[in-house]
Amino acid sequence: MTPEELSAAISACLKDAVAAGELALSESALPEDVRVERPKNREHGDWATNIALQLAKHAGTNPREFATILGKRLEAIDGVTAVDIAGPGFLNITVDAAAAGALAKVIVEAGRSYGTNQALAGHVVNMEFVSANPTGPLHIGHTRWAALGDSIARVLRASGADVTAEYYINDAGSQMNVFANSVLSRLHGRGVPEGGYPGEYIRELGDEVLKAHPAIRELTDEAALPVIRSAAYQAQMKDIKDTLAEFGVEFDVFFSEQELHDAGAIESAVARLREQGHVFDDGGAVWLRTTDFGDDKDRVMIRANGEPTYFAADAAYYLSKKDRGFTEKIYLLGADHHGYINRLKAIAACAGDDPEVNIEVLIGQLVSVNGAKLSKRAGNIIELKDLIEWLGKDAVRYSLARFPADSPLTLDPELLKKNSNENPVFYVQYAHARSRGTARNAIEAGVDHSAFDASLLDHATENELLSYLGSYPSIVAKAAELREPHRVARHLEVIAGAYHRWYDACRVSPLGDEPVQDVNRTRLWLNDATSQVLANGLELLGVSAPERM
Repeated sequence: MTPEELSAAISACLKDAVAAGELALSESALPEDVRVERPKNREHGDWATNIALQLAKHAGTNPREFATILGKRLEAIDGVTAVDIAGPGFLNITVDAAAAGALAKVIVEAGRSYGTNQALAGHVVNMEFVSANPTGPLHIGHTRWAALGDSIARVLRASGADVTAEYYINDAGSQMNVFANSVLSRLHGRGVPEGGYPGEYIRELGDEVLKAHPAIRELTDEAALPVIRSAAYQAQMKDIKDTLAEFGVEFDVFFSEQELHDAGAIESAVARLREQGHVFDDGGAVWLRTTDFGDDKDRVMIRANGEPTYFAADAAYYLSKKDRGFTEKIYLLGADHHGYINRLKAIAACAGDDPEVNIEVLIGQLVSVNGAKLSKRAGNIIELKDLIEWLGKDAVRYSLARFPADSPLTLDPELLKKNSNENPVFYVQYAHARSRGTARNAIEAGVDHSAFDASLLDHATENELLSYLGSYPSIVAKAAELREPHRVARHLEVIAGAYHRWYDACRVSPLGDEPVQDVNRTRLWLNDATSQVLANGLELLGVSAPERM
């Protein structure tokens, strides 16, 4: 019996009690879901709920009386062996071994779909993250949102949401001209221009430009710059995309800011927002009245000289997302972007959206790595590709995923390179590899899936392991709801610990010349269920589940 199944059973008992006149509640007062959780003391039962405390006042009774009425109905459910009332009205529920153990077979048969849910079905989400300027390689500042953004997208999809992961390419504006001029200077052997980009990667980009345009040095600077800008940009974007792919991060859309300008989207955005009464003219400039919606000051969209601001592009980009049918837009921004929250929400409000529903801005704090070295190519940054080569994709991604985005983080390379239980990613991956090794050994010993008797999974470690496996779907749903994939990582560590304890206490393969029995076959189901949940969870974090270590 999974927590979801028990929750549904409690809901059914509530409705039956109301229909029978035992509880004076209206249908509208009944919750859609009844929350069940593990008691702190396992002697108090397998699951607990405080539903009686929540609803007793609405029913005109006290919580213990409410719990007593509901408890009698719960005791009649197949698989429930005991219901105890504790304290002011908590219900502690114990399920029998067969009801608990049946979960192992359910998980194996569900496979990769176990843990998925439909809690966010119908949500159409655009999630923008990383969005690094295409003027240099990805660096440590982009690493956190690359890992977390991708994992958030995965848990949202696992909870039924329709998610588009989007990278906004800031390929318009003066920084692209500075970038092109830096490559031009390097091609001609000149020094770095004032305010230009240093680093060996600029020389490499120059080589790429020269390969595509052998006669580029013969052109005047004025003629060469647009050619260089285009070719160097394409080469740098390829480097960014290759690094993201190496990091296991996939984007559905790479959206060009320049295309907004070329398509007239800026002018269209100004006109649309003016029609809605939020645009005004002052001092020769065009403004958006964002102070009406919580911003600290109104924002210039078109300068007095006729040039659009970056804010105008932000507004056009938001409207593009709205026009493409995304009812929810999630922005994942860096630690220095707190000031963007109110202005982005103000854009949403000016566009006629609800800033509390249609837009969400998440801010990620800085991450550092002890002992990390500046990139030889870029000179003044720590490149993401160097981190991957040094620590490995799995170690970096898992470590970033296991902490909330809003907490500053320092990674310890010495810990991440240890093959020991101190290293969280090793601990979880080893549990998966161990379970696969156990399965291989069991098959060699003649143990198979030909029998399953859930009542045989009655050891204390089996009850513990099953309970954590059963909690996994609700953990995924909560991680999606709160945009917190670290909940999945931490739960995988709990499962890994429970698995290791079970492994030490219960044999899957028979010992010596002992015959294969149904208990061995049933335990193989539990072993493989654990493998599946660990693999499913690691996939949500973008981390591999090794067969051997």
